[in-house]
Amino acid sequence: MNGQAGFTLRGRNPDVLTCIANLSNDEVFTPPEFANRMLDTLAEAWTTSHDGANIWADPSVRFLDPCTKSGIFLREITSRLTKGLADQIPDLEDRVDHILTRQVFGIGITHLTSLLARRSLYCSKHAKGEHSIATGFDSDDGNIWFERLEHTWVNGKCAYCGAGRSALDRGEGMETHAYAFIHTNNIKTRVAELFGDNMQFDVIIGNPPYQLDDGGHGKSAAPIYQLFVEQAKKLEPRYLSLVIPSRWFSGGKGLDEFREAMLADDRLRSIDDYLSAADVFPGVGLKGGICYFLWERDNPGQCRVTTHFKDWPVSTTTRPLLEKGADIFIRFNQGISILKKVMAVEGSATSVELPESKRFNLLVSSRKPFGLETKFKGKTTKRAGDVLVYQNGGTGYTSKKSIAIGTELIDKWKIYVGYAAPGTGNKDTYPHRIISTPFIGEPGSISSETYLCIGPFDSRNEAESALSYLSCRLTRLLILLLKPSQHVTRKVYSFVPIQNWTRPWNDVDLYAKYGLNTDDVAFIEKIVRPMELTSDLFSEVTVDKGDYE
Repeated sequence: MNGQAGFTLRGRNPDVLTCIANLSNDEVFTPPEFANRMLDTLAEAWTTSHDGANIWADPSVRFLDPCTKSGIFLREITSRLTKGLADQIPDLEDRVDHILTRQVFGIGITHLTSLLARRSLYCSKHAKGEHSIATGFDSDDGNIWFERLEHTWVNGKCAYCGAGRSALDRGEGMETHAYAFIHTNNIKTRVAELFGDNMQFDVIIGNPPYQLDDGGHGKSAAPIYQLFVEQAKKLEPRYLSLVIPSRWFSGGKGLDEFREAMLADDRLRSIDDYLSAADVFPGVGLKGGICYFLWERDNPGQCRVTTHFKDWPVSTTTRPLLEKGADIFIRFNQGISILKKVMAVEGSATSVELPESKRFNLLVSSRKPFGLETKFKGKTTKRAGDVLVYQNGGTGYTSKKSIAIGTELIDKWKIYVGYAAPGTGNKDTYPHRIISTPFIGEPGSISSETYLCIGPFDSRNEAESALSYLSCRLTRLLILLLKPSQHVTRKVYSFVPIQNWTRPWNDVDLYAKYGLNTDDVAFIEKIVRPMELTSDLFSEVTVDKGDYE
């Protein structure tokens, strides 16, 4: 029996919203099953805060999707309200019309997706169309608004979203991606213009665009999802739930102020974190995973943090968003317990911040440790006065006199480690190595921006001791707790303590030193892959573009 026959026998067709393809980087459709998880979280919180009441049985609650695409959130909300209000509004046609005209609202992000959202919600791309299930609208838009807006250009950038004029100042036949919800200085006035002067939303929920679709790529593309979060908070809904990349936890371009505000907000009551975005959005390349959060205006407190990854047991705990001594959100629940055990031994019993003298990151260079860019290519033949350069794709030589930065490291022993960590395309997999394989840098050598430099060390034995330490799983877990993307900056070593460089290090010794138990060890070994240090280390870390997505 084929799959279609199975659907026929069950008397229904597959949900079209599980079948449609994404349109672009900023038009990624939310799977119905995932939208319903978010709605379940919302309903549970409502019940807890309203003496057991059912949100779907309240005819006065208003919902807004400020970035509707397929219309899935509004459709599923309508379905739930249709069942929940059956006793209060017995007539089905009256009930559906009440829900569609008074309770569910959306703002389309493009013309095409606004039509799709109306089709999902009203069963017609026109709210007043022949096949529309709504009967009380005066316009074909219904409660799903969309109009083409233009960016406000100031010195070649949009004053609201930062989009580049050269990419998005284009003809009328193409979308501008000037999203109405974030292209305004006063979101309350904008909402009043769209839906009426007295419009107050109880719930704002959706899946905003993640980045500017203006030619940027990967980490270089400027995020905009934080703008939707900030605007939604200004509307002061009772509940706010959005799907956003998890990168904001500890990194992200231009997200420092956003992260600080989020982590200081005790109304952020739950975060469901998915280590792999592919577990939610199959086929979508988004490194670092995604999360959805629930913000409750009138119910401050600690945050319930839940971690999801494939078939692993779900990890849930209630904890502060910000640990003392940290300026980022520590992603793994069990990782916090391990980190605190390490800090207790190193003299930070009440904080996750190492004493300054114990910080391994002080040994790690900034980007361009010797002032050479990734594109630098040294000479193929060594001449008198030259130094060896470890560079993208191999080695070369350059004059020692030409180096003006990092000169104190040139004639010392050191370690080189890739600035970008090898991955598996755009997928997040565990266990993984966290960093590229480090290797010894001999006196008389330097590197391009492809590598960070760790040191200096007074002897090869010291460098080899530190090298063995970097290969340990515990060390790399501590790096992971601060690592938001494939890039491994100096900052991500901030939780790593300095050791005594007189001996080789291994995980058995480190586990014993920090008093880790069998559960701690099992967690570390589930997250971090073993790293073998071979005799031909440099051949293992030569950069191949395909390894750095």
